[in-house]
Amino acid sequence: MNLWRQWADRDVSLPRSRAGLIVLLGCMCAIGAISIDIYLPSLPEVAADLHTSDAAAQLTITATLVGGGIGQLLIGPLSDLYGRRVPVLIGLLVHVAASVGIALSQSIAPLIVLRVLMGVANASAGTVATAVIRDLYQGSQAARLLSQLMLVIGVAPLFAPSAGTWLAHVGGGWRFVFWVLAAMGAALWLLVLFRLPDTRGEEARAGGSSMREVFANFGRILRTDKRFLPLTAIPSLGQGTMMSWVICSPFLVREVYGLKAWHYALVFACGGTFMVLGAQLNAALVRRIRPVALLRAAVPIQLIVALTMLVLALTHSGGLTGLLVTMFTVLFLNGLAPANATALAISRHGDAAGAAAALLGSIQTAGTALIMVVAGAIGSGALQLAGLLVCCLGLSFLVLVVARAYSAANRF
Repeated sequence: MNLWRQWADRDVSLPRSRAGLIVLLGCMCAIGAISIDIYLPSLPEVAADLHTSDAAAQLTITATLVGGGIGQLLIGPLSDLYGRRVPVLIGLLVHVAASVGIALSQSIAPLIVLRVLMGVANASAGTVATAVIRDLYQGSQAARLLSQLMLVIGVAPLFAPSAGTWLAHVGGGWRFVFWVLAAMGAALWLLVLFRLPDTRGEEARAGGSSMREVFANFGRILRTDKRFLPLTAIPSLGQGTMMSWVICSPFLVREVYGLKAWHYALVFACGGTFMVLGAQLNAALVRRIRPVALLRAAVPIQLIVALTMLVLALTHSGGLTGLLVTMFTVLFLNGLAPANATALAISRHGDAAGAAAALLGSIQTAGTALIMVVAGAIGSGALQLAGLLVCCLGLSFLVLVVARAYSAANRF
């Protein structure tokens, strides 16, 4: 125990360069998405190997999302109370243990339980990374850093499914993928140990001295900050637009438009590239334009583009080219809105950055899970995809309009 406390409390400094900080926080944010995406191609093999149904195998993905939602609500307040390092170090150890357990699983039930634990563990890294950004930066600086993180967060999951396919082939099956995830968790644990200090300032340390006080920050944030929920809803709905594309695109691109598997992989990578480019444009623009102004501009334009896609789908016009041009434009603009909304949402909560990050992340996870259920239920045609986008972006626009009208002196 004393050795553990020495490791957890050791005095370390932030990476010397901003690029080093971006890589570290980006890896912390991306580990959860990679743990899901790298495993997706192996789902049929898992079902066959464990003699279970496809639905049961797919439940392991839902289990990870559920664990992530629960984990964020637990880890955020704990990081405010005990510091940023301890929850991540413990969480990544759980990630390693869960990965090893899954690799050794012989039935679907323990695999589902372990995937819930993995979701909780991965939430520790992502939630703390967002809290660290609030500890170090505010406003435009925070929005800029969040946009730059998209280089790591956005690119890594793009290649995860292809990497998962290759790893399963080279390693002789889906279990090898989880041995690799265990190794990734161990490597990230070492990075956190030697490169992530406790960034809480005095403001955060004074935010609560007991578990009860720290968890009470959830209610206090929601009661006292009337803009928090609207600003949290916008990145959640932005994530919904991306997930609508992720869920609908395999069927739509391959079966409706007849593209081959490698063509779809190229299309998917292009979509992610446009989103990353949008985030990098945002990182440049926030130096000159307020995040709230960029947010107000991006969401209406996204909605107009989504409505254009809906018209094309209803009139059977444009074909695959029209679909991809409008979809990639939505994804490009999606690189502008969520980062600015997130930075604004957590900006007022330096005394409870962990709790604020946890609330934001759990609401986003719940919204993503709901959209996945809706997308699976309504089908994957061009009309269904356009309808989902219009719903998500229409709600985002409505949130912006109502919140601006509600806020005093139009200072939302």
